[in-house]
Amino acid sequence: MFVKTAKETLAIQTKQVMPNDTNALDTLFGGSLLAWMDEVASISAYRHCGRVVVTASINNVSFDQPILAGDYVTLEAKVSRAFTTSMEIFVEVFVEDSMGKRKKSNEAIFIFVAIDQHRNPISIPELIPETEEEKRRYASALQRRQLSLVLAGRLDPKEASELESIFYKDKK
Repeated sequence: MFVKTAKETLAIQTKQVMPNDTNALDTLFGGSLLAWMDEVASISAYRHCGRVVVTASINNVSFDQPILAGDYVTLEAKVSRAFTTSMEIFVEVFVEDSMGKRKKSNEAIFIFVAIDQHRNPISIPELIPETEEEKRRYASALQRRQLSLVLAGRLDPKEASELESIFYKDKK
């Protein structure tokens, strides 16, 4: 199986917030933003594995800043870690207002699974992080995965080696 770098999975989309995308306060519906994030994350996941992918979960969604009608929204997605059949995609949202000021407004973490023609999970390439940020996200992805598996009852907490360093800082 071949490997991919995180930068090879980068997907970027820019959208303008139109009146039909907004609520009574003229701010972007959260559900619309989630749909846009899911779409760009799926493109990133596809770029990693070249297979049909499906959303397995959405983790850590933040809505830090309102996005107004007329604003330009740029979504940037990149695979942060690949596991056997699933991958974590980190999505960042930037807003450019009518004055040209750009700021980060939101982020989320998506989990996608690659599937075959029978809708069964299929193995995917390994991911190699290169930058310091990619390496940090790569490491923390395993912690998030283990925590999710423990909470779902699919992993014994004693076997969650990456979580040990978080909860037992004095332990080596």
